[in-house]
Amino acid sequence: MVQQSIFATVVWVANREIPLADLSGVLKITERGLVLVNHNETIIWSSNSTGSVRNVARLLNSGNLVVKDEDNPEDYLWQSFDYPCDTFLPGMKLGWNRVIGLDRYISSWKTPDDPARGNFTCGFDPAGYPEMIVRENSIERFRVGPWNGLRFSGFPALKPNPLYTYEFVLNEKEIYYRTQLLDNSLHSRLVINQNGILQRFTWIERTQNWELYLTFQIDNCDSYALCGAYGSCNIKDSPVCSCLKGFVPKVPKEWDIFDWSSGCVRKTALDCSGDGFRKYSAVKLPETRKSWFDRSINLEDCRIICIKNCSCTAYSNLDIRDGGSGCLLWFNDLIDIRGYDKNGQDIYVRMAASELDDDMRIKSKSNVRIIVSSVLSTGILFLVVAIVLCVRKAKQQKAGKETGSLEGNANDESQEEDLELQLFDFGTIVHATNNFSVTNKLGEGGFGPVFKGILKDGQEIAVKRLSQYSSQGLDEFKNEVMHIAKLQHRNLVKLLGCCIQSKEKMLIYEFMPNKSLDFFIFDQTRSTLLDWPKRYHIINGIARGLLYLHQDSRLRIIHRDLKAGNILLDNEMNPKISDFGLSRSFGGSETEANTNKVVGTYGYMSPEYAIDGLYSVKSDVFSFGVIVLEIVSGKRNRGFNHTDHCLNLLGHAWRLQKEGRSIEMIDASVRNSCNISEVLRSLHVGLLCVQQNLAKRPSMSAVVVMLASEGALPEPMQPGFFTERDLIEVNSSSSYYNSSSANGLTITQLGAR
Repeated sequence: MVQQSIFATVVWVANREIPLADLSGVLKITERGLVLVNHNETIIWSSNSTGSVRNVARLLNSGNLVVKDEDNPEDYLWQSFDYPCDTFLPGMKLGWNRVIGLDRYISSWKTPDDPARGNFTCGFDPAGYPEMIVRENSIERFRVGPWNGLRFSGFPALKPNPLYTYEFVLNEKEIYYRTQLLDNSLHSRLVINQNGILQRFTWIERTQNWELYLTFQIDNCDSYALCGAYGSCNIKDSPVCSCLKGFVPKVPKEWDIFDWSSGCVRKTALDCSGDGFRKYSAVKLPETRKSWFDRSINLEDCRIICIKNCSCTAYSNLDIRDGGSGCLLWFNDLIDIRGYDKNGQDIYVRMAASELDDDMRIKSKSNVRIIVSSVLSTGILFLVVAIVLCVRKAKQQKAGKETGSLEGNANDESQEEDLELQLFDFGTIVHATNNFSVTNKLGEGGFGPVFKGILKDGQEIAVKRLSQYSSQGLDEFKNEVMHIAKLQHRNLVKLLGCCIQSKEKMLIYEFMPNKSLDFFIFDQTRSTLLDWPKRYHIINGIARGLLYLHQDSRLRIIHRDLKAGNILLDNEMNPKISDFGLSRSFGGSETEANTNKVVGTYGYMSPEYAIDGLYSVKSDVFSFGVIVLEIVSGKRNRGFNHTDHCLNLLGHAWRLQKEGRSIEMIDASVRNSCNISEVLRSLHVGLLCVQQNLAKRPSMSAVVVMLASEGALPEPMQPGFFTERDLIEVNSSSSYYNSSSANGLTITQLGAR
């Protein structure tokens, strides 16, 4: 079945698991309802609906294929809306018919061209207070949150709109969510794609295209239980996960490496008789599989019921309309909470009395006792702080002797910074690198030479040795240690430790046997070793690593020199972002900054950075877009030439996109192995990333979603630096550019930042 449009869109398939091998199939209407047979009259699929010889089948304007008895036309014997595939259409019910036990849910296609059931499903879990869940096979991946009368608490973007109405129905007979178009001349559909992303599309008659209207999963905090029990996710924080007040990480070592799945535990155990509640506002309510609800009671009665039951862990209003009504109680650990700026909900979490603030204690103390207690506590606090500071200072002095320190810059020789890294003995590194043998040398940059080494236990390492004659290298060394020592991600190169002895300063990394990305994609012979699946894997890996730097790391890191040469490849061609010597960290709400010392590599630098010294996460997004276009085409942006024009790679890609000829961008060495839809989507995303206007460039969280989904994308606007002349003029006219390179080798001149 297709939804009528110039570009026919499949919204339902009868025999999705058993395809016909040829065009001989016949769809019949019989006493058994609809029957699909092949050329041998073998039944391939049947609706299994009993009726009479007067059965008829009709395709309604809603897209619902129905079977009914002509004598009773209002009573459907069978309908396709009860057995959806990957598409949720207006008028369709997503949920349960409790009377007959029918579960209506959508499931992804196996591939874009194979409608067989894929790995992802979306439907309602009827346990407790029912919720809409996206699962990968049996594993929960996304939870929309409980219905609160206005919207699902985990989907704040759902609100009244000019396109459709929506409702959630929960009674003894049914549990379902349904939408209805306000104008039947419009077309809209909700789809779960092969990656489990829920997206709503609307048909735009003017462009004759399906445009993306909204996406349910918008960032990492939508990943189910990312922060574990009693953890809360806030996408604006760094790191994104934190424990609720009164709770601490269950396994601190795991939290230190950004694995929050173990969750949090209480600082103080509950004792039931003296417990109270702490209010949390603007949150996505936790999972409700083991909850209880009652629509008839108010919030105060809800609190009383919860406090009397020692197993009750939290409560909230069931319906937030008109000041709130109803009661929702939890009887398990609170899982999958996240914070919102608006449209969140209040929840009251059970806490031990000693953990509550004075104004929230159930048994308040007298004012005199509060004052005395406060004064006494303040005195003790000052004493404790003084002791802690003394102990900390002593430890720092001791640590400085044991682990070594980084000398300050030339203006402050006494300044020291402790390194929380493994320190390697200089002799160990000399032995590992065969005394820094030329045969062990991997390359050289502004920092200094890089050598391969093998430790006594057989572990291979890469050693970056600070050039003794480079004052720039010292700054890079300090910067790289301060940033990468705090980062842990599978798509970032891992810093194993350092070596500091006399004038020698070295960084020791995990060894990447396949060198860097540019070693392959720009070489006619070696490029054949990277087929399209590997290249697509690399694109997605770089995107995830960059997303971590921008959003999920302790510090918001701007790399500032992202390029193909700084993407290293391990044994399995997994990409690792490297070279953080020029990176800059942001804290708090800081999102951009200026510098009078521009550093980086021509061809990868964004216009606002190269011209005005303005850098932000969107500067890295621009560099990422350039890399994507280079990966797909196998051509460098700088030095690219074409017989028909004087555009660089960015301009060439944009021109082909506008002319509908993007397929010509594909590297000849991968054309036989590529998935055309993935390639074209990658090119489209790359062009969105290199737009001249940084406000139009997507964030890396949006890039990750766009690469993983199949929805419509906005048209890219003019890219920055889309001709070679642009860069030549900038290079010759600006005083900033003594610190940058045009040939892929980064030359840096670092100043105070």
